[in-house]
Amino acid sequence: MPELRVKNLNITAILADLSQSFDFIVPAGNCLGVTGPSGIGKSVFLKALADMIPHEGEVFLDDTACQTIPAPQWRQQVTLLPAESQWWAETVGEHFSHFDAGFFNSLGFKEEVMDWQIAHLSSGEKQRLACIRVLMNQPQALLLDEPTANLDKENRLLVESTIAVYQTLNQIPIIWISHDQEQLARVCQSVLILSKHHYEIKNCTNKGVV
Repeated sequence: MPELRVKNLNITAILADLSQSFDFIVPAGNCLGVTGPSGIGKSVFLKALADMIPHEGEVFLDDTACQTIPAPQWRQQVTLLPAESQWWAETVGEHFSHFDAGFFNSLGFKEEVMDWQIAHLSSGEKQRLACIRVLMNQPQALLLDEPTANLDKENRLLVESTIAVYQTLNQIPIIWISHDQEQLARVCQSVLILSKHHYEIKNCTNKGVV
């Protein structure tokens, strides 16, 4: 696949009903984890960054401001992988332009998956396929809302590895929500810890700095 130009994700004062503002940069090639109590607003935060809900403040992908381009165009570049993926057709293949052996094989699927019925997929299969669908669209920044929550350990590591390969090749910034502290330590350089009316960013041991 062609390489993408290296870009940073710059977040300034995104409120999105979280009763607090944020001001930090996720450098190209870095992953920022997000954790905090259930209901604190982690998913709302990612939806604001993806320009899916009203919000204050600014988000930049390098020198491109979110508010200066149409929302669909922004989401093609700064792409959210939600916790619950959407499927609108009967078969897997109807949701993809083609079978990309690299992505599908890396997550344990062979070409016959394209004929599988969506109604017969497990939650874990949907989660892995949704990850493939997002990566095949070549995002320039990734917003991941618990992308491995429904997976067993083996498939969880496969997803982590597949995302890491894409990130290394394209040097994209990633924001990754997870309640799994061990996972965050594996995949992130820093972690954003949310609490009511407050947040802090902590560096992961032996990782780079956000």
